Amino acid sequence: MLVRLSALVERVRSSLFFVPMAFVVAALVLGIAGLEIDTRLTESGTGLPDGLTSTVDSARAVLTTVAGATITVAGIAFSVSLLLIQQASSQYSPRVIHGFFRDPFNKRVMGVVVGTFTFCLVVLRSVRGPLEQDGSPVIPNLSVALAVALGVVSILAIIAFISHSAHAMDVSKILQEVSDSAHERAVRLWPEPDDVGSPEERRDPSDEELAGGLRVDLDASGWIQQIDFDGLAAAAGAGSTVHLDVAVGRYAVPGTPLGTIVPAPEDCNRAIDRVRRSLVIGDSRTAQQDVGYGVRQLADVALKALSPGVNDPTTAQDAIFHLGGVVLELLRRDPPPTHRHVGDDCVVVVREELTHDDIVGLAFDEIRLAAVGMPTVCIYLLEVLDLLSESLRERPQTVLDPLHRQATLIRDGARGADLLDHDRRRVENAFASRFG
Repeated sequence: MLVRLSALVERVRSSLFFVPMAFVVAALVLGIAGLEIDTRLTESGTGLPDGLTSTVDSARAVLTTVAGATITVAGIAFSVSLLLIQQASSQYSPRVIHGFFRDPFNKRVMGVVVGTFTFCLVVLRSVRGPLEQDGSPVIPNLSVALAVALGVVSILAIIAFISHSAHAMDVSKILQEVSDSAHERAVRLWPEPDDVGSPEERRDPSDEELAGGLRVDLDASGWIQQIDFDGLAAAAGAGSTVHLDVAVGRYAVPGTPLGTIVPAPEDCNRAIDRVRRSLVIGDSRTAQQDVGYGVRQLADVALKALSPGVNDPTTAQDAIFHLGGVVLELLRRDPPPTHRHVGDDCVVVVREELTHDDIVGLAFDEIRLAAVGMPTVCIYLLEVLDLLSESLRERPQTVLDPLHRQATLIRDGARGADLLDHDRRRVENAFASRFG
């Protein structure tokens, strides 16, 4: 249940519709309340200062001007936001645009603008001249004055929006936001290391272990965003073991194995339905339970920068060092255990959980291959790997080995690349000075 609620919250946070809609509803309420207050002030004969009073023509002119200007600017604001998303997708990576969808500042600015427009429409329809209906003019002076104030607020919001949008395309800012999100997920999902010990053995279950079990297949396609382990335990029952064949961040293909419940429950159909509902499957990957997604995002930015169409080694350097910070936090911690005791003595076995070796490979394998003909970028990679090795020197050797292996591959790649002897020696010297 909590996983489903978390998925709903994530969809709301990534929506460009919900916040502006909330502002529109608030503007409707504010407009109706303002008109009611104006009616009571008129009936009681309470006057307003001269600076807040209007004529019928001036009230209509003000409301029409503010409404027309704000809805025009709203269209521009939406266009600018979509342009930024498109540019970020093509310049950096399609994986980093989630931050633009989640940016609360942009959604609030859009909400202020469309809310002001809605308020002006509500008030404008109540303005009547002396020759209309019963012959008595209706001028909601307080509401008109409030519309002017909202118009000024909208103008200031648009100026702030332009400034914010200009800074939003700073690649260092984008990378820092991705790094902060990945760091938060690492802290929340991967535990602090306990006493140094041997890592868990990752192995496939034997036929004897799965004998008598109930195999559950996937029935939907998409990215596995979250897994409800409590839901799995409730579906399997007390004393059962659920062997999962899927993991968060993997793509679900209908008809392929989801997992096996051992022993098979009495009501198989009900168990299959509940197990399937324990997975949240969506159109795209999210970082809610996926620590590898932040690493994937940063690596993609570096790969995009190293592509022939962009060829921006400086951006690649920025992404590589941000990537090093996220990898450091993950290697400083231990992966979640493969055997998780959940609910009433139920065990969920997650064999596809990411390991330290997986994280290092995800972070550096593709970048290393893309940078094989760029000695300067190879040296950046060796520097990051050296900094990681130095920071993690107290960790077990099994954590450090993937880093040293990557450094060796970078050196060997430079040796086999079509480089000048001078450039090849630069990479070899950088390797020798850091890794011997």
